[in-house]
Amino acid sequence: MKQARTLNEAELKLVMAHCATRRHAARDRAIVMVSFHLGLRAKEIAALTVGDVRGDDGQIRDQFTLDRSQTKGGVTRTVYLNQKLRRELRSFVPKTAAATDPLFPSQKGGHFSANTMCQLFLDIYGQCGLSGASSHSGRRSFITRLANKGINVRLLAALAGHSSIQVTQRYIDVNPDQLSAAVELL
Repeated sequence: MKQARTLNEAELKLVMAHCATRRHAARDRAIVMVSFHLGLRAKEIAALTVGDVRGDDGQIRDQFTLDRSQTKGGVTRTVYLNQKLRRELRSFVPKTAAATDPLFPSQKGGHFSANTMCQLFLDIYGQCGLSGASSHSGRRSFITRLANKGINVRLLAALAGHSSIQVTQRYIDVNPDQLSAAVELL
């Protein structure tokens, strides 16, 4: 099976601009940002609740724990939110939402299914003309972008929830610009 396409900064900007034109613009923008800034799988994004990202004090958390029921491997893991994503979620999460409410409610009001979340990503990327992009594109881009900034593969594996660094290494995309920049370090 072919790996999902990683997106560069220009393509991510295109996706974000497109999200602004959609019927559920704020929701779709927040979903894409969660994908690219947390590296979560579609299943994990679909399972998020308001209480995962917002504390009892009403503030957006700087970290939270994904419960084993929310993850692919059935293992809990801590997820860390950067400032940019926290700002986005502060403006997105309704103050009146209950902790048990879905972070990203579907049109029917409940949680998205993992499959429906995958379809949402395919729809967004398809409308942007990004062939090969899927719900895993944000996850691969997250890992690749951090690797390009010199983050150790063991840290990347922990952030991705991988038990093996070999799995994480397969997520890191290599392109000619990176290769050229690497030899310039000599």
